[in-house]
Amino acid sequence: MSRRIEIEITSVKGDSATWRAAGAKLPKGALATTLVPGGPVVGTIYRAEIEQYMEGVEILSVLPAKEASPLDPRNERLAIIATPPKGPDVQVTYAPKGRQRGEREGARDGSRGPRSGGSSRKPREGAGVRTREPRAPREEGATSAPRESRPRTAGPRGPARPRGERTRPSGPIAPPIATIHRNAFLATLSPEQLPVAEQLLRGGMPAVRTAVAEQNKTAAEQGRPSINPEVIDRIAEELLGKANLSLWKDRAAGAVGAGKELRLRDLRAVVTSAKTVSLDDEARVQLKELQTSLNERVEALRTEWTAKLDVAVGANNVAEALRLTNRPPEHATRVSSEMATKIAAMASETLTAELESAKWIEIVNLAVEAPMRRLIKPTGIPSDEAARNLAVKSAGSIPELAKLLGMKVPPPPPPLRTPRRTPPTRRPS
Repeated sequence: MSRRIEIEITSVKGDSATWRAAGAKLPKGALATTLVPGGPVVGTIYRAEIEQYMEGVEILSVLPAKEASPLDPRNERLAIIATPPKGPDVQVTYAPKGRQRGEREGARDGSRGPRSGGSSRKPREGAGVRTREPRAPREEGATSAPRESRPRTAGPRGPARPRGERTRPSGPIAPPIATIHRNAFLATLSPEQLPVAEQLLRGGMPAVRTAVAEQNKTAAEQGRPSINPEVIDRIAEELLGKANLSLWKDRAAGAVGAGKELRLRDLRAVVTSAKTVSLDDEARVQLKELQTSLNERVEALRTEWTAKLDVAVGANNVAEALRLTNRPPEHATRVSSEMATKIAAMASETLTAELESAKWIEIVNLAVEAPMRRLIKPTGIPSDEAARNLAVKSAGSIPELAKLLGMKVPPPPPPLRTPRRTPPTRRPS
């Protein structure tokens, strides 16, 4: 169900403009400049009719912001009548809290002080009674002295940022959601195709079939005629290719607009998903641009990773070299055979019985995950119980440890498999 909100235009670039909700901190999405009457103006607030989806917000139409009418032709303006100030209707007087000092002194002398409540009993002779002088009334307009506040000091997070200052989040960002191509696709459809296409954009064919089933169920309960699911399926199958293409082109447009600030995994996902869509000429141009950007970023990461690996090997830093081989910039990146032989030789020379136990354990833990682990041949094991237990545990990955322990080489452990995350199901609306 659509609803209206107030949006603010943050930037305009060609046929697209970014927006955010009025008063929000960050931009929310993008819209076509043709939707804004008179063209969008940066910093201007408009009324927008939106549709909320699982993947984001789609702007259906944009109207100018409401303005207060300077005239009241119908004389409908409501006048606010202020209530005249008056004193309180009820006066409350609190009783003193506990016995006063004079009453306690009198009690020690064997007498009682005056009771609250206006008792007429007189104190006995010699009893100490303390009287309180009436407090002087406060002068009109006088205020109490302000309490001294402790000065704020900068904590470990640094000095406080002034209120209202907006900062842009650092690091990669998610691809912005664009709806230009989806709106263009919907504009070409007939009225009977429009609701089917909206369900396709929300969740594909499952969303269409679920919506048809729910509509037929409601019609049966209300005694209305049901719709034929086969007709709707035929219409949906005809529109499915164009709907998927418009979705991908919107994703590609958002990825192109994000540039180098886009996360590498999101960029790779957009490029990979192009294989499931029948592309047109415009989409092929977008795919070529995204593929070029992906190759450049991957090659830059691979070059940086190789340079760090060369520095670690040149400095004889075994731990850093093994750590880099365990974390390549891409799953398809492999260590050259020459570099793997050098790292294995360095690790074999380092893992001696004279090495510190903590350092030996650290290097063995890194070597177990390294691709050249079976080439590493330690020369000794420290005389430490923790190191010996780790050697027994890691003998399947590093066979030379089993020979040093005088035990049979166990089979290598199975490869670690990362559980695949189940994609979230889209709930039809």
